[in-house]
Amino acid sequence: MPRPGQVKSSSERLSDRIALGVLTRAFPPGLVDEAVAECGRVEQRSRLLPARVVVYFVLAMCLFSGQGYEEVARLLTHGLERVRRGEKPWRVPTTAAIGRARRRLGPEPLKVLFERVCRPVATRETAGSWYRRWRLVAVDGTVFDVPDTEANGCFFGRPGSGRGQQRSAYPQVRVAVLVECGTHAVFAAATGPLTVHEQHLVPGLLDRLGPGMLMMADRGITGFELWRASSGTGADLLWRVRKNIVLPVLEQLGDGSYLSRIAAADDRAHRGPAPVRVIEYTLDGDDGTVYRLITTICDPDQAPAAELAALYHQRWEIENTLDEIKTHQGGRQLVLRSQYPDGVEQEIYGFLLVHHALRDVIHDTAHQAGLDPDRISFTRTLNAARRHVTDQAALSPLTAETSPLPHQR
Repeated sequence: MPRPGQVKSSSERLSDRIALGVLTRAFPPGLVDEAVAECGRVEQRSRLLPARVVVYFVLAMCLFSGQGYEEVARLLTHGLERVRRGEKPWRVPTTAAIGRARRRLGPEPLKVLFERVCRPVATRETAGSWYRRWRLVAVDGTVFDVPDTEANGCFFGRPGSGRGQQRSAYPQVRVAVLVECGTHAVFAAATGPLTVHEQHLVPGLLDRLGPGMLMMADRGITGFELWRASSGTGADLLWRVRKNIVLPVLEQLGDGSYLSRIAAADDRAHRGPAPVRVIEYTLDGDDGTVYRLITTICDPDQAPAAELAALYHQRWEIENTLDEIKTHQGGRQLVLRSQYPDGVEQEIYGFLLVHHALRDVIHDTAHQAGLDPDRISFTRTLNAARRHVTDQAALSPLTAETSPLPHQR
């Protein structure tokens, strides 16, 4: 029987030796294999880069953003050559070989992993995650720059440049996400070309909403049909709306809010208006701007206007979440590395999976210490995860999968 850390034979696959610390804990090999099989990506012949390895490579690529393909492969298997004494050494695949392997894999296994693993993680004891009986979630969108290739440019499109310039430097992919405010866990995502407005991506997220959630949205997420569809999930809504929307006062309520209704601009389906409660307020020290919120919670005893107005600032947690992914995890002035649309989608889900794994660790650490997850540094956790990958690369699979990430505060 081989000693711990020793490869049993030259026939043992590299996929049995990969060690990714926190990522193999969040996405164990068996789950990765299930996702690969479900998407029909199981290899018909032995390869240097079997599908499981490629999934882990994509995750490592999104953990070590900014590193080249071959360097990511070295980090992923650092120290492996020391445990294969007397055998033919494993060679680092070329950039071209890794690129071909990513294309064979496609985005689907990463999307399946996301759907199975990425859920809200807060417990009832998690600070900042709840308002009364509601779990606080938010929806928003962002864009990522992608490489300036013909395939990406044709599929995703470019933003308007202005000032006489013909086009911007990079095409952009649009991404819409649902985030649990208290933990920053992304639990739903949809991607599309830049020409698709984020509010048209949001319907693809709604199957992750449900009763007991309170979804917050800014003014960019609008529309009667989207309001109907979102409230139809059983979740309650708290959305900021533009001041030019007509909201007639149907009944003034004791807490200063009032009942109103919204309707489709062209109600051909004769669905009728939807009842809403309107909360208008200003902020101390502001320029007198009146903020307008509408909510499905029409009983002020369940949620007083002043509390909802104060609560709405939690929506900005989604902005912090997107900054963690794009600026801290991806690096400043992030441009994704994928040269074609399927690779871009694969890479986006890779970033989201890595972020969720890190945020899950942060939540567990905060829960054990009795802290608000916001008190634990995302950047320190990210750096610890990166160190942990290279430290564990020469360990046995069992050790790598069960060894915890050092907690960072």
